[in-house]
Parts: sequence; structure tokens; C-alpha cells
Amino acid sequence: MMKKIAGFLCALLLSGNVLAVEGVSVEAGTGQQTNVTRVGAIWNMDRQWFNEGDWHVAGYWEATAGTLRGNSSAGNNQTVTDLAITPVFRLQQKNLTSVAPYVEGAIGFHLVSPTFIYAGRHLGSAFQFGDHVGFGVTFGDQHQFDLAYRFQHMSNGGIKEPNQGVNLNLVHFVYHF
Repeated sequence: MMKKIAGFLCALLLSGNVLAVEGVSVEAGTGQQTNVTRVGAIWNMDRQWFNEGDWHVAGYWEATAGTLRGNSSAGNNQTVTDLAITPVFRLQQKNLTSVAPYVEGAIGFHLVSPTFIYAGRHLGSAFQFGDHVGFGVTFGDQHQFDLAYRFQHMSNGGIKEPNQGVNLNLVHFVYHF
């Protein structure tokens, strides 16, 4: 099943729509005896909300592929494949200065395989929700760089037991084209 989904995502990214990709991301972090690495693609939503004042809310889509690796002394550590699509919403300044701060939040959809990270940390199902809150800055001549901290919680939302989930602390970097 995961191979079919991965194949579909690769075909989608390699289709003619790949020209619409507006940025690439890398992310790494740890949490609850788990190491995380991901790469991704960014597509802006080209919409803004709450435009009054000096700040507004903007959004983008992020598709990622990566791994969660167990590093627990409990044993049976696994490397989990993680494929996700996430709509991200960001509160940011309208008139960008040389370094522009923001806060963001999201609830995304993840497919993972296998469904356990190590002995005692079982996610329960291949489908997971990945919600995060974060803060960061954009910088560079065209604000092409983006560096952020994210706190992410992944769980299946009680769809299936066990639902132990995992909390992650992530460093997120984006290069916007």
C-alpha cells in the first residue's frame, strides 16, 4: 500500500505541475526517543486573510516525505516512512523588513509505515494527523529563506488503538524560488 502511495506522490511531483512548486523544505528534529528527517515541496495558496493593519494571514501547502527513526533503549527500533500533505497558515507582516518574523500553525495528514517506532511507541494506524505550531523568520534579498522552530504532535486522533502518538521538536528550513 505504501509503495503505491509513494509511487502516486512521485508521479504527481514529476508531472507538469512540478513547475508550480514555489519552494523546497528540509526539516530535522527529535522527540520522545525519535529522530525525524523530512524533505518537501511548497505551493503558495495565493490568498490572504485578515488584511487590516500591518499583519495578515497567508497560507501554503507543504508535501513532505521523510523518516522517523526510533532510538529507544526499549529496543525494536524501527525506521518509519512518513508521507504527508499539510495546509499551513501563517500570521506575518505585510510590509517585510530585512528579517520578518511570523507564527504559524497547521493540521496535516500523514501516512506512515510501519505503525510503530520502537517497543512501547505504537501509532496504531497508518493514517496520522500531524498538527504543529511554530515561529520563525524570513530573510534574504527577496525573503527567499525561511528558518523556523516547530512543535509537532502526530497521532491517529483515536481512530484506532493504540493511539500513543509522538511529540517532536523540529527545525524547519525553506528556500523559496
